[in-house]
Order: sequence, then C-alpha cells, then structure tokens
Amino acid sequence: MTLRPLLRAALAAALALLPALTGTAQIVNRLRVDHDSFERYAYGRMQMYNPDNLPLADSLYRVGEARLDYRFKCLALSLEMPVRFAQGDTARMDAVMAEIKSTLEDHKEYRAFLYSAVHEYCQFLIHDGRVSEAMLEARELMRDATEAQNALGKMYSHRIVGLIQSYRTNPHLAVENFTKAAEFCKEARAEQELPNLYILIAQEYIRQGEFGKAVEFCNGAEYYQDYFPTLRIKVLMTRCFLYYAENEWDRLWENYDKLVADPLYKVQAEADDRYEMDVCYLRSRRLFREALTVADSLSTDKARHTLKHGIYADLNAFPDAYGELSRLMDVKDSIYIKVQNEDMAILDAEMNNAQLRADAERLRHQNENTILLGFLVMFAIAFFSILVSQWQLRENLETLRKQNGHSLLARQAYQKALDAKEAENDMKIKILQNRKSNTIKL
Repeated sequence: MTLRPLLRAALAAALALLPALTGTAQIVNRLRVDHDSFERYAYGRMQMYNPDNLPLADSLYRVGEARLDYRFKCLALSLEMPVRFAQGDTARMDAVMAEIKSTLEDHKEYRAFLYSAVHEYCQFLIHDGRVSEAMLEARELMRDATEAQNALGKMYSHRIVGLIQSYRTNPHLAVENFTKAAEFCKEARAEQELPNLYILIAQEYIRQGEFGKAVEFCNGAEYYQDYFPTLRIKVLMTRCFLYYAENEWDRLWENYDKLVADPLYKVQAEADDRYEMDVCYLRSRRLFREALTVADSLSTDKARHTLKHGIYADLNAFPDAYGELSRLMDVKDSIYIKVQNEDMAILDAEMNNAQLRADAERLRHQNENTILLGFLVMFAIAFFSILVSQWQLRENLETLRKQNGHSLLARQAYQKALDAKEAENDMKIKILQNRKSNTIKL
C-alpha cells in the first residue's frame, strides 16, 4: 500500500516519540508484535476508514497464517472492521468481531487489545442504531474487567455507556459516564485514551450550551496534541462545532480551513461527521442550498432532519422547516420506542442470564447435596457394617461361651463319674480286704 508522504512523516514523528513517552502513544503495540509489523499496522490505523487498508489487512492475516501467530490475524481484523463499517457491510463487521473474540478467548494476557476492539465495535453498533447490542457488550466487558480487576476494561465499558447515552440525547448521563471512564483511564495509566474522553465530554457540553466547560475540556485534550498526531483532527472538529454554536464565524472558518487541509481528515473522520461539519461551514457562509445538498448525504435520519430543519429556518422556508421538524419528531418518537424496546431486550437478556446463573447455582447446590448424601450413605453403610460385624462377633463369642460352658459341665460330670467310680472301687477294695482278714482268723 502506498501512503502519502505527509502521512508517513506524521506517523514517523509519532513513532519517534515512543521511547520518550515510555510506551504511551495514541496507537499502542498491545499485541507486542515486531516493530516493522506494528509500523505497518499503525499506518493503517492512522487512516482507519481508507479502503486501502483491506489489502494491508489481508497481508497481515496471511503473515499470521504462515507464522501460525494469531496476533497478526487480530491486527488484520482490527484494520478490516472500520472499513467494513464504512462500506455498510455489517455482516462482515460482526464476523470480524466474533473472530477477534474467539481468537483471544484463551489469551487473557491480551485483554487490552480485546477491550479496545470491543469498544470500537460498539461505536459502530451505536451509529447503526443497534444500541441494545452495544449495551450488552458493555456490561459483559464490565463483568470481565471487574473479575480481572482491570481498570482499562472498566474505562472502555463506561465509555461505551456514555456513547449510548449521547445517542439517546441524555448529555448529563453521557458526561457522568465519560467522567467515570476518565477516572479509570488514569488508574490504568492509559494516557493515550484520556484526551479522547476530554473531546467526548467537550462535545456533550456543547450540546448542553455550557461553552465554558466545553472550552476547558477541549483545551485539556489539545494539551496532548503534540504527542499524539492523530488527535489534532478531533480537536479541530470539536473547536469548529464549538465556534459554530457560539456564532464565532471567523474562528470557525480559520479552524475549518486547517481541518480540511489536513491529509488525515478524510481517512480519520467518519463520513457523517465530515458532512455535518461541511453543513455547519456552509450555513455560516450562508450557502444554504449547498448545505441542503450535503445534509441529504447524511446516513442517519435524525441528523439529516435536524440539519435540514435548521437550514430551512435560515431560508425562512417555514413550511419546509415544519415538515422536517415533524419528520424529526417522528424519528425521535421511533427512537424513544426503540429505546424502550432495547431496554426491555436488555432486561430480558439480563433476566435470562440471571436465570442461567440461578440454574447453575441450583445445580451446584444439587451436586453438593448429592455428594453430601452420597457421603452420608457411604458412612451409614460403613457404620451399619461395623455394627453387624460387632453383633456377629458378640454372637460368636456367646456361642463360644455356651460351647465352653457345655464342655465344662461335661468335663465336670465326667470328673464326678470318675470320682464315683474311684469311690466305688475303693469300697470294693475295702470289702475284699475285710473278707481276706476274716478268713485268716478262722
């Protein structure tokens, strides 16, 4: 793949800073591959929506197959997913994420890469309106991160929930979750993610009309800009939206010119964000018809009707403005209904998960009870066997005692008979002796 010279120079400058920053860079070598392979991957990540990333991804995937190294396959899949999203190929996007998950399932040492990929995938789900799926991904991520005591995973989980709340037009809840994400980001020492969170917080404050706070967080993100070249696009875009909201046209035009002149703008910013930026610029220049044409290019109904309603109001075309507002309200109503359905889907999924956990717990108790019962039965059998053995022993001893008693009585009777016989013999001897003495006297 051929990269523009300016892009190469920007990335080379970023990579040159890696040793000085002790590994804190906007694009992190989380899979710890060799430097040359990581550099190729980093080039791709700096132009994440560029279709040219597909040949690069295929090349890295084939390296993984040749080396039997799953890490290169994950790098390739990570490059492919944003391009598939930009192409509207959601089926392939889902398959890519599923393969990343299955590949890293048994390699917990690479959780950080998996968490980052899940976060990016959820961004695309939210953009496509698949909010319930993104919420379930966020909660599953939080469970895994809590079990592993991984602050980075908790950061990404809160960040996803913040994006969901932003989609649902709940800026206060969005800021709350982005702020929690920033706290976990500091705990994880993941400085490369902190300015991105500041940008998200600034954007929510712009929506709330709290421009002072928006400037504060935008300045906080800009502080990191010299270290992370890929950040300057987000900072410039946020400042343009801020100046548009404040009607500061000169500052808007100055930053817009810088933005569109940057070679990273078209390959780093998502298409709808660029269209919305162009609409703001054209409206500020009072080029309303051109702004309407660009607004029609937006892929989401909500953003398209919102912008067109404002443009028709600028043109004093109030019937058209009312029509766009009516369509916007219909979209918001459908979003509200969809949100309720999504909340029910999340609740159902969580109830199913809770039921599965309850069934597993009940089965565990049953197994424990079965084991205990088996032990008790075995103990009872052993105890009964001992009792039977003792009883048989006593019976045998009693039988022996009786037999010995009978033998003793027999011996005693025999001895008495002997004694009687002996006494009888003695008597006979005495009678004979008496007869003999009488005969001699005569």
